[in-house]
Amino acid sequence: MYRIGLGYDIHRLEENRKLILGGIDIPFEKGLYGHSDADVLIHSIIDAMLGALALGDIGTHFPDTDEKYKDISSIILLKEVDKLIQEKNYKINNIDCNIIAQKPKLKPYVNSIRKSLADALNINIDLISIKAKTNEKMDSVGELKSIEAHSVVMLIKGE
Repeated sequence: MYRIGLGYDIHRLEENRKLILGGIDIPFEKGLYGHSDADVLIHSIIDAMLGALALGDIGTHFPDTDEKYKDISSIILLKEVDKLIQEKNYKINNIDCNIIAQKPKLKPYVNSIRKSLADALNINIDLISIKAKTNEKMDSVGELKSIEAHSVVMLIKGE
C-alpha cells in the first residue's frame, strides 16, 4: 500500500542566523529564523512524512514551546520521524521538493542537499528530487524576506 503526504513550510530571513537547508550550511548574509535551526526544507519533508500516515505535523511532535528543541538540528528531527514511519512498517518510496528562494542561488548545493537527506534517511540519493526556484521578485520570498519549501513524500508499506 502506498501513502502520499504533502508538506509546506516558510521561515523569515534574519541577520545573524545560519542558512541551513537540507542539513547543509549555505553561505549567505542571512539565515532562517526559528526555534530550531529553521531548516525550512526538512520541516516540509517532516510534515509530508507525518501527513502521509495521518500522524499530525511537526509542531505536534516537536513544539516550539519545548526548550529541548531550541537550536536543534532538523536532521535529528527528521531521523526521529523516520523511526516513526518505520515503526508503522512503512519506508520512503520517494521524496520530491521545491525550495523557493530569491537568493542565494541554490543550484550549486542541490546535490549536497540530496546527499545529506539520503544519508540521514539511509536511502538511495536517487529517491530524492530537489528543485530550486525563485519567486520572480514577488511577495516575501521575492523580496528576500523569507524562504519556503514544498515537499511530497510517497511511502510504501513494508513486506
